[in-house]
Amino acid sequence: MFVGAVFFPLLGSAISGFLGRWIGDKAAQWSTVICMALAAVCGISAFWQVGLHSQPATVVVANFIEAGSLSVDWALRYDTLSAMMVGMITLISTLIHLYSVGYMSHDETPSRYFAYLSLFTFAMLMLVTADNLVQLFFGWEGVGLASYLLIGYYYERESANRAAMKAFIVNRVGDLFFMMGMALTFWTFGELGFNEIFAALPEAQGQTIFGFSSIEVIGVLLFAGACGKSAQLVLHTWLPDAMEGPTPVSALIHAATMVTAGVFLMARMSPLMEMAPHALMLVTVVGATTAFFAATVGCVQNDIKRVIAFSTCSQLGYMFVAVGVGAYQAAVFHLFTHAFFKALLFLSAGSVIHAMSDEQDIRRMGGIWTKIPVTYVVFWIGNLALAGIPFFAGYYSKDAIMEAAFASDSAVGMYGFVMTMIAAFLTAFYSWRLTILTFHGKPRADHHVMEHVHESPPVMLIPLVLLAIGAVFTGYAFFDLMVGHHWEEFWNGSIVNAETNHIMHAMHEVPEWVPLAPTVMGLSGIALAYIMYMFVPSLPGKLASAFHPIYLFLLNKWYFDELYDFLFVRPCQRLARTLWKVGDAQIIDGMPNGAASLTVEASRGAVKLQTGKLANYAFAMIIGLALFVSIFLLGVMR
Repeated sequence: MFVGAVFFPLLGSAISGFLGRWIGDKAAQWSTVICMALAAVCGISAFWQVGLHSQPATVVVANFIEAGSLSVDWALRYDTLSAMMVGMITLISTLIHLYSVGYMSHDETPSRYFAYLSLFTFAMLMLVTADNLVQLFFGWEGVGLASYLLIGYYYERESANRAAMKAFIVNRVGDLFFMMGMALTFWTFGELGFNEIFAALPEAQGQTIFGFSSIEVIGVLLFAGACGKSAQLVLHTWLPDAMEGPTPVSALIHAATMVTAGVFLMARMSPLMEMAPHALMLVTVVGATTAFFAATVGCVQNDIKRVIAFSTCSQLGYMFVAVGVGAYQAAVFHLFTHAFFKALLFLSAGSVIHAMSDEQDIRRMGGIWTKIPVTYVVFWIGNLALAGIPFFAGYYSKDAIMEAAFASDSAVGMYGFVMTMIAAFLTAFYSWRLTILTFHGKPRADHHVMEHVHESPPVMLIPLVLLAIGAVFTGYAFFDLMVGHHWEEFWNGSIVNAETNHIMHAMHEVPEWVPLAPTVMGLSGIALAYIMYMFVPSLPGKLASAFHPIYLFLLNKWYFDELYDFLFVRPCQRLARTLWKVGDAQIIDGMPNGAASLTVEASRGAVKLQTGKLANYAFAMIIGLALFVSIFLLGVMR
């Protein structure tokens, strides 16, 4: 079952990609959907079996690498963490594939799209089932490649090409740190398999590199790699631009694949991270700052997909806060619930865009909730879960993270608690700002667009309804297993906390006001959004004018893109232009071109000697003969 869950998406990708022209677009689409559905059945069955009934195992597929002392198998790790990720990924991806049948119905190359989408899913499955860092890196690079193909799917648009390149390049920066961490891991432990690394941790505690603990350095390097995929502060700039891809792609990237890879890596490497307390402090600070940063930016964005994209960035910050304080189980629990309501929000946004004739600016929407009631209801459910309102999925997982941050009893943990609490308020605010501007008020689109507003077809609505059910019930259904009283038996050693780390117990013993505070902040944010955008709609414009510099600062995403453009992009372009025009055109091309020019000039000079006059030729022959005789006699005399 487990092997089928991993390889069915690859089969679907191959059918659609290689046979799509022969079997037709419809057959290619439904082939990938059927393969994904089979993968979901296998994945959910494996999750039920491993998570609740059986012991972890490893399925060896083939020998992967044999190089000197390095021996790496291509093996599927079969434990609770992997099984949970496989079940979630295959289910979410199946629903997104089904939704795409309707959303991409007018696309000219659907077989290419579905081939890329299934390949993306397969790469993520390879990542989460890896039994060693090399195989994990194979899946890591696979999702990077597939995301490049999908973000730039509309390659005729310059903005899509730029967004795809940006995602690819920024992720390569993080991947460089990942590779350095992997190399240092092999240097420290002599192994790259997870079991071997974890078994050798006690012996490696005293090892240093450049005066620093090797384990600490590995933890920092792996986290830096995770920042690229999971869009944490500094390496986050690719994520908003990734909205250039089709909306179902955005849902897959933000919900089940790509951005969750970094959080998964931290959970998988939890035994090592537990021995790197300084690395965990860095994780907490970066995660908390990211949660706050993205929430502030989300409050002023006007593209419906970009608002949801920044909410993903913020929620990933929550997950890293949980990792930083040692509550890896809470991080994975939020990853799990977040997948359902974030996929729901993106697909609901796609339904809105579909209804509004491809319009994405919320300032040109409004007054459509009666025309698309199913989309409106599921959008509400997604936002209720995102804002952490009782008793939706996000309420259980977000609160667990904030309680863990408070219970960590450290300055860094308290910083994480304060930042996530502020982010909870802002999240609720921008979620209802988005809801009100999109669905309520007077229509701001022209009458031609409003005449064609319509509900999505059933093939798009069914996935929305199923995801809405997940956004309502997954938090309650899995709370006790994942972070409640049975978390140790459920995770069964797949996520490890050090014996000195009692955070999973302490988080349930915080003061009574701590669990209530996120709900109060969420409801306050919703109330403020109603005041500003429903009851006093002139207020946002007045505030934007009164605090114009702050508004521009947030609208321009803290000017990270402009800063990177100044520090890296323009200098690299100038260097490239110099290497091109001077190094390549003048020096490298100059040498053969110069030799050719000399040859041409010499031939032109030689041509002038050919006058056609017999006297000139006879004179030249006499001079040549005289020179020859002179040289000959000079040689004889010597």
